[in-house]
Amino acid sequence: MTGTAPTSLVDRFQLGLDAPICLTWELTYACNLACVHCLSSSGRRDPRELSTEECMAVVDQLEAMQVFYVNVGGGEPTIRADFFDLVDYATSHHVGVKFSTNGSRITAPVARRLAANDYVDVQLSLDGATASVNDALRGTGSYATVLQAMEHLAGAGISGFKLSVVVTRENASQLDELAALADRFGAQLRLTRLRPSGRGADVWDQLHPTAAQQRALYDWLVAHGEHVLTGDSFFHLGAYGDPLPGLNLCGAGRVVCLIDPVGDVYACPFTIHDDFRAGNVRQPGGFPEIWRHAELFAGLRRPLSAGACASCGQFDSCRGGCMAAKFFTGLPLDGPDPECVRGFGEASLAHADPVPPRPSADHSRRRGGTGGAPSVPVTLISPRRSRPCDEDALAASRPAAAGPSPCPS
Repeated sequence: MTGTAPTSLVDRFQLGLDAPICLTWELTYACNLACVHCLSSSGRRDPRELSTEECMAVVDQLEAMQVFYVNVGGGEPTIRADFFDLVDYATSHHVGVKFSTNGSRITAPVARRLAANDYVDVQLSLDGATASVNDALRGTGSYATVLQAMEHLAGAGISGFKLSVVVTRENASQLDELAALADRFGAQLRLTRLRPSGRGADVWDQLHPTAAQQRALYDWLVAHGEHVLTGDSFFHLGAYGDPLPGLNLCGAGRVVCLIDPVGDVYACPFTIHDDFRAGNVRQPGGFPEIWRHAELFAGLRRPLSAGACASCGQFDSCRGGCMAAKFFTGLPLDGPDPECVRGFGEASLAHADPVPPRPSADHSRRRGGTGGAPSVPVTLISPRRSRPCDEDALAASRPAAAGPSPCPS
């Protein structure tokens, strides 16, 4: 641990640890979906992806650091031909794997294979309790695909897998239904916050929960918190009253970070921008050197300043909110969260940079607009289509009779 002797567990975490508690690792930007709120603007594979051998070398470093587990994502990580080789290598080297997937490749045989490994946890992404809500964000057929994947996992005897939901304006009223859906398959509901990261920046104004929905979400989490995971996503809601379960602070560069497909290390999964890039695992010393000595991380581990929130009596509850949410809406990092429950963020947005920062790279399959990401209203998720994958977002994951894939990455 770095810094002076802390007085509480939160203070210890805020000053940083010798190794991250958990690490998010995006193995690929390739994806067979084009979710409108994708935090990494995934779609096309980056040809500079870490090789199998390089990935295994990173696992060796994580094992030496005693990292307990990694959150593997993308893109769609199962698209990588070596995905299961990497999972097996990690778990055999004492690094557990929790991987997020859209479920399109979770067949019955795959589910049985996963059931044989006690150190693998599966997280299925779904953003609506109904197909109409989910598919508007994630693509035609994606709701049915996730339900089928859940059936395969449950059929293989896997219980406690995660159903991961990004809370939006469209599904905030479906929390009870989503919890019931998870219960139906013996899964655990996981709720996460919508951030204006990646393509999410293009739809954040339309999709982030209203103030009334935020209050209802807080009350729901207080009532159901023991049975629902949040990944500490909603600590900004603590200003309503009692803090929610969790650390209730931004763990970026302190207890969490991100490795992207090409080996770049960022402070958190929601800040894929050069301002938050700490280094690359291909450089001398690899990941341990970056985690322990990167200047960016050293700065994040200094005692937190209340900044513009110093006069607010709720700062100790919300800690100023999410760094990524502020950065990608053009707000200063020492200012209020854009969804500050006391309304200070909304007032600050009126004076924010009219052209907020964009992610450093966009891997979307279709480009448009000045930022590179498709700027498409949520209700217009079905533009003119001419290929099977445009008509059905999951076409590329289904076997074809012959010929090339209808959806090249």
